[in-house]
Amino acid sequence: MIKSIKVMLVPNNKQKTKLFQYANTARFAYNWGLARENENHKLGNKFLSDNDLRKEFTQLKKTEGYRWLNDVSNNVTKQAIKDACDSYKKFFKGYSQYPRFKSKRKSKPSFYQDNCKIKLTNTHIKVEGFSSSKKKNKQKLNWIRLAESGRIPTDVKYSNPRISFDGMNWWISIGIEDNSVIQEPSNNGVGIDLGVKDLAICSDRDNPYKNINKTSKIKKIEKKRRRLQRQISHCGRIVVVSS
Repeated sequence: MIKSIKVMLVPNNKQKTKLFQYANTARFAYNWGLARENENHKLGNKFLSDNDLRKEFTQLKKTEGYRWLNDVSNNVTKQAIKDACDSYKKFFKGYSQYPRFKSKRKSKPSFYQDNCKIKLTNTHIKVEGFSSSKKKNKQKLNWIRLAESGRIPTDVKYSNPRISFDGMNWWISIGIEDNSVIQEPSNNGVGIDLGVKDLAICSDRDNPYKNINKTSKIKKIEKKRRRLQRQISHCGRIVVVSS
């Protein structure tokens, strides 16, 4: 079973700049993939697979005006394009509304991290590609401090790691394999039969649960309530005399 865990990050100013750079690049890749699908559909062609779009995107990164895309981990843009294709598929299968382009002002900044390359300790998470330098002082840029120590296990397999910004803080959301044993029920359960005369008859006992509304005490209270309601009704009447 997959269990989802979300923990707040505590990045420094340089790391915040990198996080926004990654999120903006992911948004660009998503919108580019969606635009290509729209363009292809208008021409009457078949659906473009995310594999075909990723190959095309790789060529785009080699052109003069888009070399800045190489400053971000390739896995970030690959997943963003796959997300765009998945949104397009879900729409045509009737599972969701027509996918919209992500707005820089309104959309939630977020990006994917490769589940095989992501690294976690009890106190930090390593973001892929923040710094490619092997120098220790440069490598520190890759490690972002977690707000809660030991919250995410370090000896399990991770799935779908996503880093997002909620307008105030950055968060890591990640799925882990939860192999905890589910306790079996200690008995076979109880069958309950609701009735009118009796409130309920349970399979684990011989005597039924009595309906208190059928007792003489409740009947006397109900009779008194009806009498008092009639008195209130008489008191509330207004007699209108015409002149």
